[in-house]
Amino acid sequence: MAFTVTSNYAGKAAGFYISAALKEATSLDHLTVLQNIKYKENLQKVAGSNLVRNADCNFTDHGTLALTESILTPKMLQINMQTCKDTLLSSWEAETMRAGAMNNNSPKFEDYVISYFTQHISDAVESSVWSGAAATNGQFEGFLTAATGAFAVNGNVVQTNNTGGAGTAYTAANIISNLQTIAAAIPSTVYGKEDLRIYMNWKTYRLYVSAISALGYVNMYSMNNDYEATFEGIKLSVVYGMPDNKLVAAQVSNLFFGTDLISDTTQVKMLDMSPLDGSENLRFVAKYSGGVQVGIGAEVVQQD
Repeated sequence: MAFTVTSNYAGKAAGFYISAALKEATSLDHLTVLQNIKYKENLQKVAGSNLVRNADCNFTDHGTLALTESILTPKMLQINMQTCKDTLLSSWEAETMRAGAMNNNSPKFEDYVISYFTQHISDAVESSVWSGAAATNGQFEGFLTAATGAFAVNGNVVQTNNTGGAGTAYTAANIISNLQTIAAAIPSTVYGKEDLRIYMNWKTYRLYVSAISALGYVNMYSMNNDYEATFEGIKLSVVYGMPDNKLVAAQVSNLFFGTDLISDTTQVKMLDMSPLDGSENLRFVAKYSGGVQVGIGAEVVQQD
């Protein structure tokens, strides 16, 4: 008997799958996520100066408030792909038949296919957050994209140099000095904030662990699930999408990811073409949006 799929996912169900896919992009756990952006979002920043003065009996206007804004414009993206269901069916059957009482693979074929493709969405979002290029098909502009990224366009982002010179690869021997350099460049107005983070990828984090292990510090704590990685009191955010040999120090509340996860036009559909053209093809359709922006550039430090 032929295997058929009769489920179409749209509306609320579609929103669930898209949301689950984007949340798999680990960087989003360390950014401020703004939803329901139909076209663009204005990020307003207020800076006050000389607001406090000695008290007297009169009302005297004193101090200034400066209001500036950054614009976050998510880019619309999509997946349109067709594949033979037999290709994925054989893989699904192998997964579901895997031995073990704790086997948690998708019991439904349609769930398996949705999860298979949404992983590609999460990978694309994760990469674009840091180094995507809007001019490239399937990407939006990232924070670190040269010349046109959010940090470069802002112009106020603090730049620190690699201790070995621009382009020098991080190693276990120099990662501590590079972390010290970026930590020293963090503005005093930001240092000590609860949501301050140093962003790095897993390769860089591995070098950091190797360095502190060689120094004997690894024996001072237990590397279990309760351990929270820090450097000189600053929490480390380890994300997959960060490029090699780069560090960023910023507050979570100052780095933004914008999307329209639950808009009426967001759709995720898996279409079985068998009853339409007699083929064994599945069509997978996904539409979503994404974009990043920095709030106050002068409170972000970047190291290359």
